[in-house]
Amino acid sequence: MGDRSSVRDEEFRAFVTGRWPRLMRTAFLLTGERHAAEDLVQSTLEKTFVAWRRVGSADDPEAYVRRVMINAHARRHRRKLREFLAPRDDSGLAHEIADTGDRISQADDRNALLKALVQLPPRQRQAVVLRYWEDLTESQTAEAMGCSVGAVKSNAAKGIAKLRAVPGLAGTLTSEGRK
Repeated sequence: MGDRSSVRDEEFRAFVTGRWPRLMRTAFLLTGERHAAEDLVQSTLEKTFVAWRRVGSADDPEAYVRRVMINAHARRHRRKLREFLAPRDDSGLAHEIADTGDRISQADDRNALLKALVQLPPRQRQAVVLRYWEDLTESQTAEAMGCSVGAVKSNAAKGIAKLRAVPGLAGTLTSEGRK
């Protein structure tokens, strides 16, 4: 029994080690603050570890963990009555190499984009982050958010429209950048 437990612990440790930067980035984009993102990832991983036997054997463990994170963020958000803090900077995040096809990563003023993103309502923010920053399909985003594909399309379109209305961001969010 102890042998299976140590194997499970090692699988979980390998998962966390491999996914930590991406989980932190997603959490930062959802929360808008580094420390809140760390708290969100930690609480998500605590919940995931308890169910790791089921999660680790799933077809896509990362999708499961992402869903737990989104649900945890939504619960926190409801409790805080929509209190968002604009990120001061993103220097503490592990940065990925920019993908030249990703319009959002090409934004001239990343800080302005993050501040604008933080002002979106939670569902629109989740849809935009998962759809365009995490590059998930509409169905993957719908599964992660626990809603229909139509709700994802609607929330993403409204979120992008609000971001386009922000001065200085309109040029970076062109129709070619939409999926």
